[in-house]
Amino acid sequence: MSIVGSGRTDTGVHASGQVAHVIFDQPVDDQRLLASLRGLLPRSIAVRSIRCVADGFHARFDARSRQYRYRLGSLPFAIDEAIRWYLRPAPDLDRMNEGAQFLLGRHDFSSFCRTQSETVNRVCAVNTAQWYRVPERDGALDFVIRADRFLHGMVRAIVGTLVEVGQGKRAPESIATILAAANRIEAGFAAPPHGLMLEHVAYPDHSSTGSNHPA
Repeated sequence: MSIVGSGRTDTGVHASGQVAHVIFDQPVDDQRLLASLRGLLPRSIAVRSIRCVADGFHARFDARSRQYRYRLGSLPFAIDEAIRWYLRPAPDLDRMNEGAQFLLGRHDFSSFCRTQSETVNRVCAVNTAQWYRVPERDGALDFVIRADRFLHGMVRAIVGTLVEVGQGKRAPESIATILAAANRIEAGFAAPPHGLMLEHVAYPDHSSTGSNHPA
């Protein structure tokens, strides 16, 4: 028996919406399993729900989109220390959003993929790429990006590059040039992993009748 997740993340990256599937030889009581897991797992892992899905469901290959959130801050909050990258002075929000718009659509994201990645197909379709101010956190900015797939190190490279745009080190329109180059050396540095979180994985509707495949 093995557990299959919806995807891999870099060391130090968090997940609030990770999805995994496991196949059992016999039917299981999903609520009893959930209670058992909550009692056995370390505090760093929380299983929020379990449900049976249709035979053939695959947590990774059936995913239609994934959404990540990157948290940035310019003022310290102790409660956010482990999940927010603190950077002073704060980069310009409008400039970063202007640059982020060039990410929308279907592009070759080789410039934002780790050079050692063995992935051959590096085309991804991004439908959301937006920075937001966090009302309840002074100086806090969140970046939300959603796409049909992501490459190794892609989000962190995008965030690092957009921060350089926000710092005035690059022009917002340089994002289009970076994409066209299809060369990692053209993009900026990778943002620290602890600010990144896998937030949501979307799937087509699956029937749960007659299945013994909890997810």
